[in-house]
Amino acid sequence: MKKKILAYVIGLALGDGNLSNPNGRAVRLRITCDTNYPKLIKRICESIQLVAPKNKVSTIKGGKDSYVDISCYSNKWEQLLGWKAKGGSKNVQKVKIPNWIKSDAKYSIACLRGLIETDGSIYNDRGYIMVNFVTTTPSLAIDVMEIIDSLKFKANKYTILVKGRKTRYNIRISKNAREFIDLIKLKKD
Repeated sequence: MKKKILAYVIGLALGDGNLSNPNGRAVRLRITCDTNYPKLIKRICESIQLVAPKNKVSTIKGGKDSYVDISCYSNKWEQLLGWKAKGGSKNVQKVKIPNWIKSDAKYSIACLRGLIETDGSIYNDRGYIMVNFVTTTPSLAIDVMEIIDSLKFKANKYTILVKGRKTRYNIRISKNAREFIDLIKLKKD
């Protein structure tokens, strides 16, 4: 398996993914994606299949067909992703981007692409292009800021208190955003 594809899948999973063990036999990775992005859904399925070539990757539509859950069972997910199916939420487990990804630019780029494609956005604000990433996991916010900095870009982090209890971290790149998009090869189509 190519480590670059694994880094991308780790980014997807850290973004809009979760682990569960519903049947008590095999861990299920599930990544949720809006059905408005069929090419992204296909790319996620293909990438997961490359990481787990002997396992079935399936899609299940939900929410009046507004989203799809892409899932794959494998007892290797916990080891590959670095968190547990029964360890609580990613927030509780204080998930992080693995050091092998953070120490190599090509893996960092692939992981960031997965994170932003699932939990980020590209938008225009008063004629300027912006890239935004959102998480409620402090350790993940720190890792994303470190990677962006290591790639020689400047991001701003804003915190917002959500529902009176949880802090949401918005990480935004406004300066040189087009260059960042090109480097990361962001495509949310």
